[in-house]
Amino acid sequence: MPAIAIVGAGPQMGLAIARTFGTQGFDVALISRNPEKLEASVGKLAAEGITAAAFPANVLDRAGLTHALKEAATRFGGIDVLEYSPVGTFGITALTSPSGTQPSDVEFEMNFQLYGAIAATNAVLPAMREAGSGTLLYTTGAGSIWPDPRVANVNAAAAALRNWVMNLHKELADANTGIQAAHVGIDASIGVSVIPGVDPVQPEQLTPMYWDLHTTRRDEAELVFRVGDQGVPRG
Repeated sequence: MPAIAIVGAGPQMGLAIARTFGTQGFDVALISRNPEKLEASVGKLAAEGITAAAFPANVLDRAGLTHALKEAATRFGGIDVLEYSPVGTFGITALTSPSGTQPSDVEFEMNFQLYGAIAATNAVLPAMREAGSGTLLYTTGAGSIWPDPRVANVNAAAAALRNWVMNLHKELADANTGIQAAHVGIDASIGVSVIPGVDPVQPEQLTPMYWDLHTTRRDEAELVFRVGDQGVPRG
């Protein structure tokens, strides 16, 4: 049975992605730093007939993250899909403008977004290369594509992750590895409204993009969801 590992598996997007793949026959490895929340999600999925297991890890601890993914691969006989989206699982200490940004303001976000993604990828990619198949998916907010000066430090790291993913997609595609790597950009509030007059989207509106990138849109390096798209992702 195939398995998906979701890094940054929260109660909204992470759980929705788990359901999308789980209902298609995937086992689910949930990875985040909060064991109690992970076990709650495992229980919800089990009640829906989806096999899932929790593997607590902090994405800032790259050795611990690697260990969790290795444990998940052992538990489920391999990882066929990696989804990396730890966005929102930590509180940001400070948001900075471009001119007000210090290297230290970006350092945390680079560790959190880019370096964690690289570590997670390195943990699963060798086995995918050996198998000649696999899917690597990475999520950021819209600032990775359309920068917002109010959150310059976060945008800088998100853009770095997006750039790295686009390059990874090209490398893997050009080498005919059978492995898909793609970026998902989300320009919307998920679950709750943070912009007056703008309705939030529900996670279930977004997760078909992930399934499509795994199945029918494997030649695409990016899908973007924008408010007003009415559920139609933009490639």
